[in-house]
Amino acid sequence: MTTAASKLPVEVSQDSEIEQRILGILIKHPHKMDTALDKLRDYHFSNPTHRTIFKALLDLYTKQGRVSFVRLYEKIRREKLLADPETALVALTESVVTGRELEPCIEILREDYAKRKILQATEEIERMILNEEEETPEKYQARAQELIFAATQMENSEEEPKELLDVLSRCYTNLVERKEGKVPYGLSVRFPSIDMLTTGFKKKDLIILAGRPSMGKTSLALNFALNVAKRHIPVLIFSLEMDDEQIGDRLVLSELFHYRDKDGNFLVSSSQYATKLTDEQLEITQKVYSELYELPIQIVDQRGLTSLDIRAKARKVKAACPNLGLVVIDYLQLIRPAEENKNKSWALQVGDIVRELRDLAGEIDVPIILLSQLNRGVESRENKRPMMSDLRDSGNIEEFADVVMFVYRDDYYYPEQAEERGTKGKAEVIFAKQRKGATGTAVLRFIPEFTLFVDESDREE
Repeated sequence: MTTAASKLPVEVSQDSEIEQRILGILIKHPHKMDTALDKLRDYHFSNPTHRTIFKALLDLYTKQGRVSFVRLYEKIRREKLLADPETALVALTESVVTGRELEPCIEILREDYAKRKILQATEEIERMILNEEEETPEKYQARAQELIFAATQMENSEEEPKELLDVLSRCYTNLVERKEGKVPYGLSVRFPSIDMLTTGFKKKDLIILAGRPSMGKTSLALNFALNVAKRHIPVLIFSLEMDDEQIGDRLVLSELFHYRDKDGNFLVSSSQYATKLTDEQLEITQKVYSELYELPIQIVDQRGLTSLDIRAKARKVKAACPNLGLVVIDYLQLIRPAEENKNKSWALQVGDIVRELRDLAGEIDVPIILLSQLNRGVESRENKRPMMSDLRDSGNIEEFADVVMFVYRDDYYYPEQAEERGTKGKAEVIFAKQRKGATGTAVLRFIPEFTLFVDESDREE
């Protein structure tokens, strides 16, 4: 069978002249090795001979700090890397015009490599379908999206083992930039007591936000999302329970909290927002809408999604929006298990979902906040503060999560004693696990009317 894809060449470009120029420049102008090493790897070279020569150059430079025609020739001859090293190297040096051509040639080579990756992905998709490797169209689609996503992502050094020197160099650069205030350590959610405990949510982390029903999990997650988006950092929200308009109304309400008269009375209450507003109240609400219109938040409110569906949609958003900063998923127990896992116990199914979502966080390089219910065991204890063992359905949640935090409100369980205890309106965000930080508790105040949490250390009276 002949198809359009099978007629395409295996390589998008066999531009040996470009590869020759790059290698020739590096041999004649060895001081440019750092420029090449910053942007090139051996796999960028499509010609096997050129790939071998570049690897030899790299080995010489890293071990001896110096590169020359003679040293390169001796290394290739001694290690028998090429059958005729003299002919190959002379051809390279004859191709050089000027050292200024290096960076433009590198960009062309990288572009050709990117095209080859996409072509290889399409060939793999064709082979998969022709060989009938998957069982359902949904699986074909998920695998195809995974291949194309991987082919179109920016290159990084994670494809190969990393030298400790390289790792520590990046760590030190980050350290200096944090000291100078150029970059934060993690993603701040603008709750000082939480940011102090976490030093910001880290890229690639899976963060579990758990609690019993009506504790405010969704409200807190949306507060996080809003605070992040206000800094023009894109956010993606998966809502498997509420529809998009309910989320929109919650975001508006949380912002209306900040509008009051000189006596501290709210200018627009939640009940007024849900019924009929005066002209003055409508004007205030329109102002809130205008402030929210431009925020980079995307919402998926489709129910019955599987983890594969979530991965596919998240990859698509990440490809279109490379600076995606946060993903929120509400919530774990509403994610539909994959068909092939239906014979497994529910606990194992949940474990698979959590593991896949943690893999997704690493793949798209953002923190993912995954909301989760707690089991009913909490209700039977005198002290109803959640513990790790209360995570519903699977011990794998604890195993795969990088951060586990619980929301607890004493006045939910003991409304009559809350005034006496001084816990009325208070919410505890309990960090029971932090792979990259300490455990502890942040105290917030919950305003249910506006579905808003306010930090006790920085709240409006």
